[in-house]
This record gives sequence, C-alpha cells and structure tokens, in this order.
Amino acid sequence: MKASDVKAMTDDQLGDELINLKKEQFNLRFQQASGQIENTARVRQVRRDIARIKSMQTARRASAAAS
Repeated sequence: MKASDVKAMTDDQLGDELINLKKEQFNLRFQQASGQIENTARVRQVRRDIARIKSMQTARRASAAAS
C-alpha cells in the first residue's frame, strides 16, 4: 500500500483497513511462531502499512482540532 492510497481513503475506510491489517498481523505472528510462514517479507509490509494508516489518522485528527 502506498501513501497516496492511504491519503485517498476516508476515515471509515482507514479504520476498516486498520482492523484487517491487525488481524493479518496476528495471523502472521502465529504462522511465524509455528514455522509455517511462507512470505516473511509480508510481516514487515503489514507493520509499515499499519504505521502509515495510524500516521494518517493522527494527522487528520490534528488538522481537525486545529480548524
């Protein structure tokens, strides 16, 4: 997911995507612990996507509070 994709999403879409990514991260952690994970790079990618979404949510809250 690119930063431009995150910027184009609405607040509700960001929340839904964050929930989905958290679930995926949870499942990836279990796969990694049991040695069944196939794509180890996906762990890093999901973690960074979560950070992008949280950063955008924080920026939007800050701009709304400033207005």
